Amino acid sequence: MKHLYLLIFLFTIGTSFGQQTSDKADIEGFKMYPNPVTSGTVYIVTAADMPKKIRIYDVLGTPVLETTIMGRELNLNGLKAGVYLIQVYEKDNVATRKLVVK
Repeated sequence: MKHLYLLIFLFTIGTSFGQQTSDKADIEGFKMYPNPVTSGTVYIVTAADMPKKIRIYDVLGTPVLETTIMGRELNLNGLKAGVYLIQVYEKDNVATRKLVVK
């Protein structure tokens, strides 16, 4: 039963993030790898390759990390293993994805 509640909750969060960002386009050329993250580092690549504001949320919607990266490398050593939502802002665009840390 706990798993069902968790799935419903994740679906609700996912759709609410989608509604918040519906007025902004997804980031052109957005790629994030590796996912799942095993080394503590994730690479975020975009076509414009500009500074990116990063927000990461746990499954309860609590912000766990907020930072800005100038390049492509994001250090996640401070995050425990689990499932997160990551929002990447670049200029006027935003991309929201699921992030798995092992």
